[in-house]
Amino acid sequence: MSLRRASVHAVGAALLLVLACQAPEAQGKPPPAPTPPPTDVTAKDYVMPTLPRAFVRLHDAFGGVHRVEVEVAATPDARTRGLMWRTEMAAGKGMLFLFPDEEVQSFWMRNTLISLDMIFINSQMKVAGIVERAQPRTLTARSVGAPSQYVLEVPAGWSQSVGVTKGSAVEFEGIAQIQIVP
Repeated sequence: MSLRRASVHAVGAALLLVLACQAPEAQGKPPPAPTPPPTDVTAKDYVMPTLPRAFVRLHDAFGGVHRVEVEVAATPDARTRGLMWRTEMAAGKGMLFLFPDEEVQSFWMRNTLISLDMIFINSQMKVAGIVERAQPRTLTARSVGAPSQYVLEVPAGWSQSVGVTKGSAVEFEGIAQIQIVP
């Protein structure tokens, strides 16, 4: 072994020894407690349980029907978290928010990173109104000012591209077994 290589090995061994002596265990201290998982559902590193999936069928202004596969937000935590921290939303996908009562709903997009269309649906299963291309990362309240019991979020521009408008009929598939938690 060359002198240079021996010196490199000696320096490396000394560095490891110093680092090991600085570890809490080497100083007679217990290792730091693991960090508990976050409990704030709006935190980026919060791990949300898998949401139920279903389908929403929307009738357009021309007699066509468009089917969207959705994640269903039926609990307070799921409704609060929504699509926060998502970096994309594929075509034909969305999130359906189920509320226990029909009332004027309002949404903000503080930690939502993508622009969305918000389709507000009343208890008669008609589109009560649409907020198109909602700007992400804002605290601006978005509402259509009309009572709704459900809100469907889809990729920005989708509503206009398929012809879904206020008054369009809506149908749900696979929602009946999902319990809405107030």
